[in-house]
Amino acid sequence: MNSDWENGGFGVYIHWPFCEAKCPYCDFNSFVAREIDHRRWLKAYLRELERYAAELPNRVVSSVFFGGGTPSLMQPDVVAAIIEKIRACWPVANDLEVTLEANPSSVEAGRFAAYRAGGVSRISMGFQALNNRDLKKLGRLHTVEEALSAFDVARHEFERVSFDLIYARQDQTPSSWREELKQATQLAVDHLSLYQLTIEQGTAFGERYNIGKLAGIPEDDDAAEMYDITNEQCDKAGFELYEISNHAKPGSECRHNLVYWNYGDYVGIGPGAHGRITVNNQRLATESYLQPESWLKAAEGTAGEKLRDSLTTSDQATELLLMGLRLKDGVNIPRWEVLAGRALPVDRLSELQEMGMIAVDDTHVRTTRQGRILLNSVLQKLLED
Repeated sequence: MNSDWENGGFGVYIHWPFCEAKCPYCDFNSFVAREIDHRRWLKAYLRELERYAAELPNRVVSSVFFGGGTPSLMQPDVVAAIIEKIRACWPVANDLEVTLEANPSSVEAGRFAAYRAGGVSRISMGFQALNNRDLKKLGRLHTVEEALSAFDVARHEFERVSFDLIYARQDQTPSSWREELKQATQLAVDHLSLYQLTIEQGTAFGERYNIGKLAGIPEDDDAAEMYDITNEQCDKAGFELYEISNHAKPGSECRHNLVYWNYGDYVGIGPGAHGRITVNNQRLATESYLQPESWLKAAEGTAGEKLRDSLTTSDQATELLLMGLRLKDGVNIPRWEVLAGRALPVDRLSELQEMGMIAVDDTHVRTTRQGRILLNSVLQKLLED
């Protein structure tokens, strides 16, 4: 059995596509539904798990992640049954991490206790802001008071609790972000996910931005200053940057996301879920049907997958760079060179080093602070023909 397939770990991602409302900045595959047949959905998830387990026997699961959508809208017994099935399908690590995303507006104390009893070990909460004015602008259904109350419940039920905040929001200044982040680091248990607001096409924010009706988005210089403040404040509070947008106390990094960024194998189950699996020594990219009803019917039939594509070694080398350079530890050079069948271009590495974008040693290439801010440019330079 290989417990870190291959060197990146093995995880299971479960996508729950339903939300109470669609946030205007969100481009995730999420939907609002009046009625949900939880029993039918559970049977479909279990069927998909059995199918993947038959293809990928004896993998050791190091992490399970319930994402969405809003997984805290799932009935606790559905979550527990999925976790039980995963344990029946594969060996699991002794310190298996099981994360469930939760919105404060959908939290009840009893549900958290039931999630914990069912096998969830870590909660990731979507705060997004710590003032009610900005929560309203972001289309969130909860208030700060509700978020803090839910967080209090979570940290008494779970040893590991993370929450998300978005910065570079409308009318936000570097000084106001500094104060908000100071409050966040005082509240946090062991992990913070801190994302710069991006305006995605196809979202309500994207439509407003296109017609000039999304006022107050900070200038690039202010956004860059907020990124520096983020790293400075988190370091000061003992939350180390381990990925561009994620900070944790040592040993509390999100293991599931590390599977992605270290380019391990992971099964993706649910509407719109993506996966990377290795079958018969061939690395495959999987993608599920996007629409909930389409996925449900497909999963009840042959499979919930819409696509399954073979990845060339060149594809894999590119993806390893795309994911690994987000990490503070960077990309393992020998592993990359085995996948790519060639060495990283010395001239481009030297050029990026001279520009202060990367650091290179015998085994790893890493982005610097400047390189992380301009990651797309770094990637373009390293990957250009």
